[in-house]
Amino acid sequence: MITTVLTDEAPRRVLVLGANGRLGRAATLAFAGSGWRVLAQARRAPQVGWPAHVQPLVLPFDTADHAQAVLEAARRAGGADTLVYALNPSRYTRAAWRAQALPMLRRAMAVAQGLNARFVMPGNVYAYGSTMPEVLHEDTPVCPDTEMGHIRQAMEVELAAAARRCELSSVVLRAGNFFGAGQGSWLDLVMLTQLHRGRLVYPGPMDVPVAWAYLPDLAQALVAVAQAWGPRAGFDTLHFQGHTLSGRDWLAGLEAMTGRAPLRASSLPWGLMRLAGVFKPEWAALAEGRYLWERPHRLCQQALERRIGREPHTPFAQALAQSLADLGWSAPSRVGAVPSPALRA
Repeated sequence: MITTVLTDEAPRRVLVLGANGRLGRAATLAFAGSGWRVLAQARRAPQVGWPAHVQPLVLPFDTADHAQAVLEAARRAGGADTLVYALNPSRYTRAAWRAQALPMLRRAMAVAQGLNARFVMPGNVYAYGSTMPEVLHEDTPVCPDTEMGHIRQAMEVELAAAARRCELSSVVLRAGNFFGAGQGSWLDLVMLTQLHRGRLVYPGPMDVPVAWAYLPDLAQALVAVAQAWGPRAGFDTLHFQGHTLSGRDWLAGLEAMTGRAPLRASSLPWGLMRLAGVFKPEWAALAEGRYLWERPHRLCQQALERRIGREPHTPFAQALAQSLADLGWSAPSRVGAVPSPALRA
């Protein structure tokens, strides 16, 4: 049997797996802020407490026994109508993803089935491969040519197969590079690392527009997808457009926001990263995705907006200001000076 259908009168409850991660925390806060009761699973208690409507489930999720414990704890807490999958393998390496990605997903799917819950998973564009077209629609053929791309495709295949077997109803919401909601993105790990020297370190050509997702907006979109879920069961993919930004857009935004003008642009040493990947497997995995910065692309959000109405969208100026504030930068008074480069369909 595939999931119950929520009505305005039915209680709305969500289980977020991986609630301590950047996306998981953003999703937890977004659902709680929208009045949902949230079960927030994480290995450790959060450093910052949760708001009302959030009940932590401090449990690991590494084995089938762990997943069963999470399922039983969620049942004791009243169950959930929706499961948000915000987990990732322990390291961003091809070996970790090869070993962990599908088993972890299958455990989460089993928990969703045990709760009779709908399954929502944020996705990305890896599976479109290095030949992807400039505009990505849900029916654009996938053509993965990297290991990470093949793994992401396999994850969606698992969900689609479960839907065909009438075991699980699920949606994958694909998005671009994450930014915002704290540390752990390209913005703080790479792009801002030389800002004190007047440089923006940018991973690709400065004039190539690529897809970005401001995490608080993406989290609100996850809530909207869950709230708009109709009676039709199955597997769907939707696209979150977010912001379409080039390196020059980031450069101009950071110049205006920080007052450090003119900034110079430095490129990422991809060749060195590839060579060093023998000793640093995370670098090898990142280097595999170089095409994501060299191939212009944006996601078309029209199917999502047919489902939920207007896509949540914070203007780039405000999103950048808040992202910098979350990282400890203070320049909120300069928001109005930042140009608005986002391409909206």
